[in-house]
Amino acid sequence: MKKIILSSAFALATVVLFSFNTPTSTKQVETFTVTAQKSRVDFTGSKKNDFHTGSIPVKSGTVKIDAGKLVGGSFVVDVAAMKVTDAAGDKLLGHLTTADFFDVAKFGEATFNISSVKYTTADKATLTGAVTLKGITKEISFEAIIRSADEKGFFAEAFFPLDRTLFGMNYGVGAIDSQVQLAVHIYASK
Repeated sequence: MKKIILSSAFALATVVLFSFNTPTSTKQVETFTVTAQKSRVDFTGSKKNDFHTGSIPVKSGTVKIDAGKLVGGSFVVDVAAMKVTDAAGDKLLGHLTTADFFDVAKFGEATFNISSVKYTTADKATLTGAVTLKGITKEISFEAIIRSADEKGFFAEAFFPLDRTLFGMNYGVGAIDSQVQLAVHIYASK
């Protein structure tokens, strides 16, 4: 009789323990491919009495999605295909491509690899990762707005300053702001 009671108690304890465990998802992390035609990085550089705008296309990348949440990703930005979008045009573009700034002859691409994603609200997350620009890698963090991450696709935006001097772009410091304002727009699909 003792064996039956002990066996029943053990079985009941096992059922109770497993009933309170959160079931594990069998769904795998999904990889979405960046839509290069729609994704880009816009920039604004300022100086004392003026500012300049431009854009840099995103060449390729992937984002990792788990249960509708961004969990990782990596991107390649085509610095060699940068455009100046204000009246300074080709003259400024010519200077930005030199060693004073991006040195595109040696470093035609930049990369960003996400190392962590921490959601602060349902649609906002702090992304931390490594940026490699001009052969220099630095860790940065910024807030991103995750507009969608579902079976229809992924779209996120981020607006933040980046200190160009961290990447050896020291030309005109004092006259030209070292903080370049970025607006990043990333689209991806399965």
